[in-house]
Amino acid sequence: MRGSPLFLCLFSMSCWMNLIPTAGVKIFHFGACRVPMSMTEIRAGFTAIKANIQSRDPIRTLSILSHPHSLHKVKSSDRCCITYQLFTFYVDKVFKHCRTEDSFVNRKISSIANSFLSTRRKLGQCREQNNCMCGEESTEKFKQILANYEGLNVTSAAMKSLGELDILLDWMEKSR
Repeated sequence: MRGSPLFLCLFSMSCWMNLIPTAGVKIFHFGACRVPMSMTEIRAGFTAIKANIQSRDPIRTLSILSHPHSLHKVKSSDRCCITYQLFTFYVDKVFKHCRTEDSFVNRKISSIANSFLSTRRKLGQCREQNNCMCGEESTEKFKQILANYEGLNVTSAAMKSLGELDILLDWMEKSR
C-alpha cells in the first residue's frame, strides 16, 4: 500500500504528458478516412501570412477554389478522394512555388507545407486501405481547380492558391 500514492502520481503525470502533444489536434472525417490534424497550427501559420500572401495576388476576379466549383457541395463519399487530391495539389504545385523575399513568410509556408505533407501521407494510407474512389462530380470539380490554376502563370497561381487556403480549411472544418 505504501507505493500506491507514488504509482497514482506517476500514472497521472503519464496521462497528462500524453495529452500535451495532441493539444489542437482534431480528427477529420473524409468519407471512410479518419485523419488527425493540427488545424490550430495550420490556421495560426496561415493567419500570420495571409495579408502578405493575398497582397501579392494581382488577379482578384478569379478564384481557384471557390464558386461556382465549390468544395462545399462535394458528397460525403467523395471527401476522402478529393481531399487527398487537394493535399497533393498543394504539396506538389502550390507550396513549391511560394517563395518570397521575407524569411518569416517562407518559414510559415514551410511549416504549413510540412503539416500538409504529413496529413497527405496519413490520408493516402487510409485511402489505400479503404479503396476511396472519386465520383464523377468531385473529379470534375478537381479538374476545374487544376484548369483555374494552370490558366495562370506558376507563381501567380501558387500565391493565389495559398491565399485561398482558408477556403479549403473552412471546408475541412465544416465537413469534420
